[in-house]
Amino acid sequence: MANNVASRLFGGSPLAVLGRLILVSVLVGVILAALGLDPWNILRSVERLLRSIWEMGFDAFWWLWRYFLLGAVIVIPIWLILRLVNAPRGK
Repeated sequence: MANNVASRLFGGSPLAVLGRLILVSVLVGVILAALGLDPWNILRSVERLLRSIWEMGFDAFWWLWRYFLLGAVIVIPIWLILRLVNAPRGK
């Protein structure tokens, strides 16, 4: 009974959920480090990131747009396939 409650609360086995959270945290950390963010001084890092984007002017929009399109080419089809596969079936 306790295991069933924990599985419902965490969305699966607590150990498996913990493993996934660690993996996703490391991946997001790599991405944030690539953006120049520092975990020990996150507010100053975000401010520095926003200031550099502001200083780049309209080049920042092209830069963001390029990466958005690059990611969307992968993310949108996967999302669509998952939505279609997991769609509720009619009775």
